[in-house]
Amino acid sequence: MGKVIAIVNQKGGVGKTTTAVNLAASLAVLEYKTLLIDADPQANATSGVGIDTNNVEFSIYDCVLGNQRPEDIVVHTDTPNLDIIPGHIDLVGAELEMISLDRREYRMRDALQVIKNQYDFIFIDCAPSLGLITLNSLVAADSVIIPVQCEYFALEGLGKLLNTVRLVQLGMNPELGIEGILLTMYDSRLKLANAVVEDVKTHCKNIVFETVISRNIRLSEAPSYGKPILLYDVQSRGTTNHLNLAKEILINNGFINKQ
Repeated sequence: MGKVIAIVNQKGGVGKTTTAVNLAASLAVLEYKTLLIDADPQANATSGVGIDTNNVEFSIYDCVLGNQRPEDIVVHTDTPNLDIIPGHIDLVGAELEMISLDRREYRMRDALQVIKNQYDFIFIDCAPSLGLITLNSLVAADSVIIPVQCEYFALEGLGKLLNTVRLVQLGMNPELGIEGILLTMYDSRLKLANAVVEDVKTHCKNIVFETVISRNIRLSEAPSYGKPILLYDVQSRGTTNHLNLAKEILINNGFINKQ
């Protein structure tokens, strides 16, 4: 049965969607069957894998409202072994529509039960908020990845997010774990970036990934071409970073041995 990992941070601009798209693509290229769920109304993960959001007929919005079965709206991407359930701007209004529904916090988890055993990994790209759709994602997930930008306000909001994870563990999903905190947009030339890395590793200790995602212009360019970095520039640092992250996750989950 596939492991469901939510990629979440209520702070925008931390590399959340970049992580979701490129980590999912990296595992797919390593021949692990992978599903990406775009649970952000901006639908950047959808366009980031080459799907025209204007042509999306059904999305994760239809799944959480019970209008469509997830297996019927999965879209294959140009990356082998990588599928996506697209996002859509309709997700903006989904939280209001879900208020009166039964088991409103469990809608995504219930929907995913049908297809979990078809994939090795399922990644949920969450919106930069802690609303009902993000709560659904946390309840559906087995673990969370928290991208943290290497900047001055890196730790701001991290405590709140970790507290939210603890509340979900206590109330709705006791099995939810922390896959890891991922440091992103790292520039080794900056003293501040190096100080942030040390601060996060000091405060969070064993839950920080060894892999750090460096700033990389090719990584920034890839979404405008609708491609994961692997398909856009296989020799870039962005490709190397995300493949290393994928391998770290495989090791941590017992898929491969540490060499």
